[in-house]
Amino acid sequence: MEHLILAINPGSTSTKVALYKNEEAIFNESITHPHSELEKLDGILEQTPLRMKTVMDLLELHGYKPEDLSLVMGRGGILPPVEVGGYKINDRMLDLINSGNIPQHASNLGATIAHDIAKAAGVDSYIYDAVSAANFPPVAKITGMKEITRVSLYHTLNCRAVAIHYAKSLGKKDTDLNLLIAHLGGGITVGAHKKGKIIDTLGDDNGPFAPERAGSVPLLDLIDLCYSGDYTKKEMKAKVRGRGGLRDLLGTSDVREILVRVDAGDNHAKLVMEAQAYQIAKGIALLSPALRGECDAIIITGGLAHSRRLVEDVKKYIGWLGEIVVLPGEYEMEALALGGLRILLGEEEVNEF
Repeated sequence: MEHLILAINPGSTSTKVALYKNEEAIFNESITHPHSELEKLDGILEQTPLRMKTVMDLLELHGYKPEDLSLVMGRGGILPPVEVGGYKINDRMLDLINSGNIPQHASNLGATIAHDIAKAAGVDSYIYDAVSAANFPPVAKITGMKEITRVSLYHTLNCRAVAIHYAKSLGKKDTDLNLLIAHLGGGITVGAHKKGKIIDTLGDDNGPFAPERAGSVPLLDLIDLCYSGDYTKKEMKAKVRGRGGLRDLLGTSDVREILVRVDAGDNHAKLVMEAQAYQIAKGIALLSPALRGECDAIIITGGLAHSRRLVEDVKKYIGWLGEIVVLPGEYEMEALALGGLRILLGEEEVNEF
C-alpha cells in the first residue's frame, strides 16, 4: 500500500517541506523567509498562516492536494520534557503551544502547521523527536539556582537521525554506541548520546554562539544589559536568539559571505570565525564528562558542517578527544517521514501528550 507522508520542519528563517511516498522522497525543499518578512509579525506563533501558505503552495506546485495525504508529520518543538519518538498532535498540545506559557521557538510551528493541514486533509498529524526530548538523569538537571532546572533544548530530530545513520554504517544500532554530536546551523547545539539515550545537551542559549544565537555569555554582564534601560524584554530576547551571534558581531549570519570577507583580508571577521570554531570545540569538550571517557565518535552535522574550513578549525581544538566524523547537512526530513511511516505501519508505538 502506498502512503503519502508530508513532513514539515520550520526553522528560524526557513520552512523545510518534504513529501514521501513510503520510503521514497517525491520532493524535499527548503523555503527561506527573509528577516524583513518575519520581523513584521509580532511573535513566532503569528507566522503560522504565512508558513502554512508556503507549504500548501509547494504541495500544489508539485501536483498534490491535502486530501491525497495519508499523514502529516511536524517537527516537535519546546514542550515539557517528553520522550523521543512520535506524539499525536492533540488539543492539549496545541493549547499549551498557543498559551504563551512555553518558550516561543520556530519548531513549535511544526505542530500548528501540521495540525491545520491534516485537518484540511482529514488525516492524523504527529510531531516527532521534539526539540525538548531527552533522557536526562537527575544529576544533569541541577543548576545553581533552585528556581531553574536544566532541560534539553537540542536539535534532537537531526542528531538522533545522524546517530542512527552512523551506527547503521558500522553495522550497529545507535543503542550500541556512545556519541558526542554537534549540530551546526542557525543555532548550534551539542548532545551526549549514551547507548541511544540523550543524557545531556547544550542548547543554543547556553553553549557556543552561532550565526543567529548569542550562546553562553557572562551572566552579570547580561543582567546589566537587561536593566540598562536600553532594551525592552523583547529586544533582549532577540539579542539572545535571532539577532545574536555572527549576525550581531559581523552584521550577517551568512557564513559564506563572512568567509569571503576573511579571504579579502578582514581581520575582525577572521578573529570572529576563529572564535566560532573555538566555542564549538569547547561545547563538545564540556559534555565529554557525561560519557566518562567512553566516546566512540564525535559527529559534526548540520548545514555549517559543509564549511570545510570551519570544521578543520574545530578539529584542531578537539581532535585529541576522539575520532571525528563529519556528516554535513541534515537528515531531519527523512527522519520525520520514516518515523511517520513506522507509525502508519504500526511498527512504532505512539506517545500520548
